[in-house]
Amino acid sequence: MAPTPQQVSRPTNTNGKNPQAPLNGNGSVNGYQPATSTRAKSSSTATVIKPPEPQISPDDDDYLNQIPDEVEMSLFDHLEELRQRLFYSLISVVIGIVVCFIAVKPIVQILKVPAQGVKLLQLAPGEYFFVSIKVAGYSGLLVASPFIIFQIIQFVLPGLTLRERRILGPVFLGSTFLFLIGLVFAYLAIVPAALTFFINYGSDVVEQLWSIAEYFEFVLKLLLVTAIAFQVPIIQIVLGILGIVSSGKMLSIWRYVLMGAAILGGFLTPSTDPLTQSLLGGAIVFLYFGGVGAVKLMGK
Repeated sequence: MAPTPQQVSRPTNTNGKNPQAPLNGNGSVNGYQPATSTRAKSSSTATVIKPPEPQISPDDDDYLNQIPDEVEMSLFDHLEELRQRLFYSLISVVIGIVVCFIAVKPIVQILKVPAQGVKLLQLAPGEYFFVSIKVAGYSGLLVASPFIIFQIIQFVLPGLTLRERRILGPVFLGSTFLFLIGLVFAYLAIVPAALTFFINYGSDVVEQLWSIAEYFEFVLKLLLVTAIAFQVPIIQIVLGILGIVSSGKMLSIWRYVLMGAAILGGFLTPSTDPLTQSLLGGAIVFLYFGGVGAVKLMGK
């Protein structure tokens, strides 16, 4: 007769553990974990850790020295682009002159105000006509100057680094602002002072009758040279940002600045009166030390 299941003897393990003991969910017997290959387990779960990519700061020297729009161009291509920029600038000047010539009478009336009632004469046929062309030419060039500067920027922009592009906008705005301030300063201070000196000098000897051509040439030149002289702080700021000259070095040569301002005041002004030369020279000195202060504030 076959033995019943209850009668079958179950051999015990040599270690005293029952081989038929119930298995746990992880395959262990009564808490006993079967041996597994540690190397195989670790190799199956290993991950590769990549080194962090270097972060480029916007203030990094290598980053600022990059030229993002650098394009290889031949000499012919450069000349062709230069011709195109000059053509656009010339067109803007012509348009500005035409517009100012149409409105030349109000411009002439404004420029006559500093004459303080002196009678202006036309001493030759067509003198006022040529004066009108000259006034329109200066005024048209002034009106078209922002567009001309824009064309210059567009021509040199592909060759500029990021560091140089950072200062391009502030320099452009500052230069335009100081140019306009120079025109206003010349119109309100220097031109009236110069004309007053000449009027009072010979008022008891000669009657004040001036040639309209000579008068407007005098006034227009004085306005132009004063506006150009007001660009001194912009030049200083550019030199300071580029690290060419420090604020301390600029301040150390103040004696030469005083002498140079006196020479420029006498050389740039179309008149020989000391008052006009002193006003322009003093303005140059004031602007120079203002530029030194601006460079110092930038930490240069």
